[in-house]
Amino acid sequence: MTTITNISSICTAPADIRLVVVKVETSEPGLTGLGCATFTQRPLAVVEAVDKYLAPFLIGRNVSEIEDIYQSAQLSSYWREGPVLNNALSGVDMALWDIKGKQAGMPVHDLLGGKCRKAARVYVHASGNSIDETVDQAQQHIENGFTHVRLQSAVPGQSTYGTNTDLHTHATIDGPTTPQNVFGPADYVRLAPKLFEVARDRLGWEVELLHDVHERVPPYLAIQLARDLEPYRLFFYEDALPPEEIEYFRQMRQQSSIPIAMGELFVSLKQCMPLIEERLIDYIRVHLSMIGGMTPARKLATICEAFGIRTAWHGPGDCSPIGHAANLALDMVSPNFGIQEFTPYNQATLDVFPGCNNLRDGCIWPNDRPGWGIEINEALAKEFPFPDHPYNGAWPAIRDRDGGIIRP
Repeated sequence: MTTITNISSICTAPADIRLVVVKVETSEPGLTGLGCATFTQRPLAVVEAVDKYLAPFLIGRNVSEIEDIYQSAQLSSYWREGPVLNNALSGVDMALWDIKGKQAGMPVHDLLGGKCRKAARVYVHASGNSIDETVDQAQQHIENGFTHVRLQSAVPGQSTYGTNTDLHTHATIDGPTTPQNVFGPADYVRLAPKLFEVARDRLGWEVELLHDVHERVPPYLAIQLARDLEPYRLFFYEDALPPEEIEYFRQMRQQSSIPIAMGELFVSLKQCMPLIEERLIDYIRVHLSMIGGMTPARKLATICEAFGIRTAWHGPGDCSPIGHAANLALDMVSPNFGIQEFTPYNQATLDVFPGCNNLRDGCIWPNDRPGWGIEINEALAKEFPFPDHPYNGAWPAIRDRDGGIIRP
């Protein structure tokens, strides 16, 4: 029997984004596994959960008992769910799948039933401080072989999600409303259709275009925007409403035929179920580590298949290459795969994580090595510490003109 002998967290930021990777060591010499536990807004809380709570609870356990380890570790805190606990669980869970693949001499996608496709089509991001800048960047992506592009353009003078004006990526001490932390939902809803009008005029109708609201507007404006964007034939309309207001998807479904993607802020399968059961969305796009890792995610993919809902797992820059490998494993085996969000790696990330999946022809390709097929250079990882930040990664507040908080 092979047992867990140590569990530890590795913190690194080769792209200046806080990544947390969990390493599980075993009683079999040289056999280790890696899992993604990245909660970039609260990374140190996850590290504490892994090192001080999960490690002592799980050392000595049989590495083959993935499901039982997941269930018992989740219940060991009595209160369940939440992004801190789930990311800690995900780190261990993914690492155990990595170990199981290495023991079998098989990639994880083979353990899950084998490939349904050769590679996973991805969408990448085009963003700019103006509509023209955004569309120019999209054109570059198309010339580089990408067929699916998400478009985000800044509202002039405002902090706008997904652009260089987004304060979520720039640490700013929160205080009274200033031009740097203001976001006007109505201004944004007026601008977005103009962006897609220009994009369709310049890029044509063969490229698939996407847009992310990031839950930043009230329901009535989200529904209005869904109607306004419908003529531009989006591939999907992403995260229009926060989890607290998902009942409004019924109205959106009634008033627009635009394909809907949702799930980035979900932290449990239960949150997903009303939208799935009522077929109120077309794509599920949870962040795997936020719902607990590979074990719950493969169940979610199967549930969605039964309801005709496709997968579009969250794949931003704050997903480590291990997390992306888990996304790709599910992409490979799911008949209901839709699209994969992906943020290309910089050279430092490729150096820290040898074996990163290859990106070419608008797709990511599995490397077919055992487990995730990716390792980590721990010595090099230490050369990329977390960047200084006044909140240790937390988002500053974005406010409406009256000073009220905008809720993503």
